Amino acid sequence: MTRKPRGRLLERARTDDSLRTERKNIDDAREGARASAERDADGVVDHARAVADAVLSASRLKADHETLRPRRAAAVGAVVGERARADRAVRGERAAADVALRSDRKDRADALDALLVLEREATDAYLLTERARSDDAVAHRDDFLGMVAHDVRNLLNAVVLNLELLCPPGGDEKPDPQVSAAANRIRRNVARMNRLIGDLVDVTSIDAGKLAMTPIEGDAAALVAEATETFQPAALEKGIFLSAEVPAGPLLAVFDRDRMLQVLANLIANAIKFTPREGKIGVGVEGGRGTIRFCISDTGVGIPAPMREAIFERFWQVGPNDRRGQGLGLYISKCIVEAHRGRIWAESEAGKASRLYFTLPVPSSPRRGSAAKSKARDKKRPARRGKATADRRRRR
Repeated sequence: MTRKPRGRLLERARTDDSLRTERKNIDDAREGARASAERDADGVVDHARAVADAVLSASRLKADHETLRPRRAAAVGAVVGERARADRAVRGERAAADVALRSDRKDRADALDALLVLEREATDAYLLTERARSDDAVAHRDDFLGMVAHDVRNLLNAVVLNLELLCPPGGDEKPDPQVSAAANRIRRNVARMNRLIGDLVDVTSIDAGKLAMTPIEGDAAALVAEATETFQPAALEKGIFLSAEVPAGPLLAVFDRDRMLQVLANLIANAIKFTPREGKIGVGVEGGRGTIRFCISDTGVGIPAPMREAIFERFWQVGPNDRRGQGLGLYISKCIVEAHRGRIWAESEAGKASRLYFTLPVPSSPRRGSAAKSKARDKKRPARRGKATADRRRRR
């Protein structure tokens, strides 16, 4: 039996809660509609009865005026008694009709409720069956993608190795310019294919709840400087000024170095992609109260307000015809940052610039601090004792 990842279980728990809430809302709405329909029906019946009673009363008044006034009191009493018996019979018929109507309504409501229960049981059974099929399909997909990614990477590595044999980058002979340009294009395309394979594997790992992380203590400032230096050639090739703004001292935090480099690489590459020639990109980091905040700012086209949350969704694209990437980088970056218990968001001025921020928590370590202070005190104490002993010897 395969063990479902925690993320998928949480997602299914949210789905079940949403389904239960939706069913409760439907039940409340159905009960309200039923009560409203019954009130309307009762109102129609009451109105019809009131009209019938008014017509009967008018008819009786007319009959009294025309026929009963000339008659004797005995005849009038007989008519009144007959009318009372008729009224009692009508009331009895109406009461019986009301009982029958309520019974019929209850029977119909019970039948509909029983049918609804059967429909929901069938829906639940279908949902469980589809979930089992989905689990099997996801497991087969993950296995298939892992094998394909491994094989494709081996083929790409073979392409790169043969390319280096044909066109060594540091060879003694000066290569033909066209051959050198073609070799560089091959290297760039192979690198893009490797990144795409890595993104697909990461998305699969995120879905399965198996994104690998090895957090250790590191310097966030050095991380920013390394990422900026890595992307300098790409920025210069496009005519973009890329700079890093880091503090003089180290900013220590606990994070997975490779994953954080992946986040910075995704954000910087995204900024280069959407920044025009002669634009500027700044990569900064600063420490705060309990957090370290990174910022990647650019002078690109900006992000409209409705899209500032959507850009972190999977396979998001600027437009239907946009082919600059697969829309996975920001989604993977968001998952990595959230796995570090951080937060990522975007701020922008439409048509002018954009800033992407993400944070990392800095764990407090009071015990380490107190241990360091006590160690410092222990180092000072022998010095004081040694100085006091030297003073006593000089007095002697």
